[in-house]
Amino acid sequence: MATTATSAAEAAATTTSKGHGMGGHGCVISMLWNWNTVDACFISSTWKIRSAGMFAGSCIGVILLVMSLEMLRRAVKEYDRYLINKHLASQGQSRRPVSSSGKAASDEGSPAPVCVTVAGQGYRPALFEQAVRALLHMLQFAVAYFVMLLAMYYNGYIIICIFIGAYLGSFVFHWEPLGVGSSVQTSATKEATVCCG
Repeated sequence: MATTATSAAEAAATTTSKGHGMGGHGCVISMLWNWNTVDACFISSTWKIRSAGMFAGSCIGVILLVMSLEMLRRAVKEYDRYLINKHLASQGQSRRPVSSSGKAASDEGSPAPVCVTVAGQGYRPALFEQAVRALLHMLQFAVAYFVMLLAMYYNGYIIICIFIGAYLGSFVFHWEPLGVGSSVQTSATKEATVCCG
């Protein structure tokens, strides 16, 4: 009786459906941790792994996808920094615009965190600027959601590739000066959550 229940649970966890691709072979989709490669499908039946080379290409694609998520996170910060500097320039501030390092643009200036510089003035982006900010957020959210869907296939190789992409993306796109003093926040402390945008 226990063996029958276990077999039924395994059958329910691993689903094989007839594909419409070459040869009529079905997709192997498991909702349990697995190491499936050939015949595994991701997102749709058209993304069916037919060879080891195709699986390697998919792994590289997943790494690049997660790296693009980190690139979008950096783009959001850089665009906000650009808007703040533009606002400061239009107001004729005595303090120099803030660079990506968090310091004043001149060599003689002292470190000036963006949040401290603009907090007194309170800058509200124009309609077009906010539309660009919302577009960047939407792209970031969409890519993060797609990565989450890939992780839900519980494929060990794909999950490892997600981790590798997060590491490489952070290494490349978040390699920035950390600032001076406790008032300067790093990118890690500004983000409310690490997952999903």
